[in-house]
Amino acid sequence: MATAKILAISGSLRSDSHNTRLLHAARKFNPGGQDIEIYDGLRDIPAYDQDLDTPEKRPAIVNDLRRRVQAADGLLIATPEFNYSIPGVLKNALDWLSTDWTKTEGLPLHRKPTAILGAAPTNFGSVRAQLALRQVFVWTDSDVVVKPEVIVFRSHERFDGEGNLTDEITIGLLQDLLKALQTKIDAAAAR
Repeated sequence: MATAKILAISGSLRSDSHNTRLLHAARKFNPGGQDIEIYDGLRDIPAYDQDLDTPEKRPAIVNDLRRRVQAADGLLIATPEFNYSIPGVLKNALDWLSTDWTKTEGLPLHRKPTAILGAAPTNFGSVRAQLALRQVFVWTDSDVVVKPEVIVFRSHERFDGEGNLTDEITIGLLQDLLKALQTKIDAAAAR
């Protein structure tokens, strides 16, 4: 079986982000069979503008992100929680990925195997942000992993001083999430 290509996106722009650290932990504790690429261009994606949403007019960085999502076998999205929801920069990127007004390119998120996780320093972690993100993926008809839910609460207690994930329960859940994502990828390949 070929190695699955996973595009991982952190909804946080913060340089010391626990969500970005979770994606690095996914690479480190990968149970095998997946090549996880962490996307780092979220900061540069301009605000969604439907007037520019055609293959010829889209900003190059948006076309690049769409190409990467289409080429990936699956997505791994780590979201912090801002105001009980997902960060605007993440929603903005998903808006650019959810369209095909020309009916010529296909929808990058349609039926895309997708796993969600998130971290926050609060007692509820990113539970509400993940619920909001799941609602977005209902509209895009993405194939989202339902369980396990990886909601890293009190995230500042789960990483060491160098930013390494040290919490064994979180590591186990992260590995289970990657296995569940692989199951969805394998099912999509069989269709």
